[in-house]
Amino acid sequence: MLHLITGGTGFIGGAIARKLAMQGERVRVLDLVDDPARLPEIEFQRGSITDEAAVARAMAGVDVVHHNAALVAQSAAGQRYYEVNRDGTRNVAAAAARGNVGHIIHLSTTAVYGLTGPGAITSYVVPRPIEDYGRSKLAGEIAMKQVTEEASIPLTTIRPRVTLGPGRLGIFHILFDWIRDGASIPIIGNGAQRQQFIHVDDLVAFHSLALKRRLEGTFNVGTDSFGTLRQDLEALIAHAGTSSQVRSLPVWPAVQSLRVLHALGLSRLTPWHYQTYHCDCFFDIQPLLALGWKPAHSNQSMLMQSYDWFVQHAGRGEAETAHRAPLRQGVLRLIKTLS
Repeated sequence: MLHLITGGTGFIGGAIARKLAMQGERVRVLDLVDDPARLPEIEFQRGSITDEAAVARAMAGVDVVHHNAALVAQSAAGQRYYEVNRDGTRNVAAAAARGNVGHIIHLSTTAVYGLTGPGAITSYVVPRPIEDYGRSKLAGEIAMKQVTEEASIPLTTIRPRVTLGPGRLGIFHILFDWIRDGASIPIIGNGAQRQQFIHVDDLVAFHSLALKRRLEGTFNVGTDSFGTLRQDLEALIAHAGTSSQVRSLPVWPAVQSLRVLHALGLSRLTPWHYQTYHCDCFFDIQPLLALGWKPAHSNQSMLMQSYDWFVQHAGRGEAETAHRAPLRQGVLRLIKTLS
């Protein structure tokens, strides 16, 4: 089969591409940037999902679409979020329908849920995004579902938690940089919030299961082993062996300060980050376990593995994509020196 992976140079898309290629599948990537380490058997086409002609060319002869391309939360893209995450997704869905594609796996985000309160996010929780990134991704889900239902294309929608693993940088570049240098690690609130993550290998394993079984519906994917945010960060610091300490910030002043810094263009922490990181955010994954999927990594093990990769590679990214490249810290670098 021929698989098209939009955003196939990104952190998750690239992992999916490599997995499929190593299984002997034919793989085509549509992305704005190429991966310097791309396997030679993976075909690359340069283009944006907002370009209908580029999407149509990439869709030629495709059997399965893995739609990963998106502007991520840290992009701070404003209206551009909707042009890519909603309208670009509609372009992909429409081209897939015209090409009689047999299955689409659409990667979405936790951000569609917004603030859900304490406790696990279940399949019964109604999405209520609170900022433009989450709203645009939910709009993309709706557009994809409308087109695939009309065309009778099986659709799998995956909403993963924050994804980690070797090569993950982006916003985690800031965390790892501060810990390596022994800076204090500020968190919003007392750290008792539970923030679940997912290792990229575990996410790809569920993706493979969904592909093999042609699962239809929406699936929330996260690890089954995680503690409080403070516990997980303190374990990472102990692993790193540096003098960093986790320091709590009062919620209201911290959120308002980050809001102002972001509005002034001085901080890359976006509304999705500073409005939610003091809250619980974790999935009930019992429905996935019942399917036979089992994550192999805990929050702590994936944080440690990702940090070790960061140190070994001196913080240098492998590709110029949002989650695989270092993130400019802006005013946060000054705060780091004062911490």
